[in-house]
Amino acid sequence: MYTFTANFANVVLRLFGRTKVINKDKLPKEGQGYVVACSHIGWIDVVALGTAMLPKHIHFMAKKELFDTPKTAKFFNSINAFPVDRANPGPSSIKTPVKLIKDGKIVGIFPSGTRTSEDVPLKRGAATIANLAKCPIVPAAFSGPTDLKGLLSGKKITVIFGDPIYLKTSDGTKKDVVDVTKELSDVMANLQEEIKLDKGSKK
Repeated sequence: MYTFTANFANVVLRLFGRTKVINKDKLPKEGQGYVVACSHIGWIDVVALGTAMLPKHIHFMAKKELFDTPKTAKFFNSINAFPVDRANPGPSSIKTPVKLIKDGKIVGIFPSGTRTSEDVPLKRGAATIANLAKCPIVPAAFSGPTDLKGLLSGKKITVIFGDPIYLKTSDGTKKDVVDVTKELSDVMANLQEEIKLDKGSKK
């Protein structure tokens, strides 16, 4: 189901949004689990990130309300989404993604959320998960439409990846989660600026 849905979405995005993926070669090698953390402004960036990483599959954190009915729960489970209670995050919020990564899977996280109140805890969550799973974080940024109207208008979609952020320094010292969170935030902001420069160079 994931492959079919992702490939179908890829066709739709490329047809209407003129999708561009930058620095895909920075993604870690096949078989290695890691976190990919992307900027978030609406539901389209979730789809765009998933299609940008094809043929790799991503397991997404999704708010538990999306799993309230059997039909929606079945659909979101089929596209590798798992529920997280953002209001009252419990051990499973960390345990599930850590296990997936240790099994060689990729976990997608949108650190900024769509609400300001989610900004700090979720960004720290990306670093915490990577720390427990002993894996890198791949920073990413999205630029494009925020809704269906914007997509149908032909607004360009861009997804850019940055160099993986590792949880240890070159001398083997473990980085502090707070420091990694700050590094991730800075890199994602820089990637957003790179998208602007790329668009500007095409004018």
